[in-house]
Amino acid sequence: MGNSIRLTPLKGVLIGVAMALVLVAWWSQRRAVASTEPIGLFTSLPLMWSNAADLADELRADLPEHWAKRLLAQRGRIVALDVLTAAPGPQSLAGFRRLIIAQPRALSPQENVALDNWVRGGGRLLLLADPDYSEESPFALGDPRRPQTAAMLSPILSRWGLALQFDPAQPPDPEVRDVLGTEIPVLSPGRLETRGQANCKLWAAGLAATCAIGRGRVVALADAALLEADDPGARGARALAGMLDNAFLVR
Repeated sequence: MGNSIRLTPLKGVLIGVAMALVLVAWWSQRRAVASTEPIGLFTSLPLMWSNAADLADELRADLPEHWAKRLLAQRGRIVALDVLTAAPGPQSLAGFRRLIIAQPRALSPQENVALDNWVRGGGRLLLLADPDYSEESPFALGDPRRPQTAAMLSPILSRWGLALQFDPAQPPDPEVRDVLGTEIPVLSPGRLETRGQANCKLWAAGLAATCAIGRGRVVALADAALLEADDPGARGARALAGMLDNAFLVR
């Protein structure tokens, strides 16, 4: 009969504890490394600035800071992007491995190409695309400072095998849905659909999708209500933290 190693209950517990400590150290190291890298932010939402009507008000020191700005700053240096481009320069996508796109304006054909190539080259994208964003804004319809009411991203979503649908007959009531183990507050959300391709998986009846695109990863959410400035109980903050982990820390 061959030799065998028998573990006592105590040895088994000690080995389990050691493995858990190694896992915690590995996870902490990944967070520390990730926090040194910049994060690109492309959005029409007032996350990095206020809803002030003019520059003088914008520069006031007593204006409250959006909670999302503080949370994102804990993950790395945030760089607000005006355009998505592969051209050399401080705002080139080539300078980032992580990107957040939240309720953006419509992309130009050149931006669609640049974003697609960036993701396929290994970029990690958290995308929040709401077909009916309804947070109040002091700016009138048509004012470029007003957040986009509907995310118009059909070309790039189609390129990735996704489509964003919206049911206008759904009750306009706030809900909380579980997405990848995170409770997400939503309001009149959209629904993502795939063409049945194996590289994308839908979650919470299409509220979210995770896709492997080339060497990159896209985590998409068909709602942006979690980013509203009013966040009682920090539910939106917890939701955003969970989505960031799923987009940037999962291999």
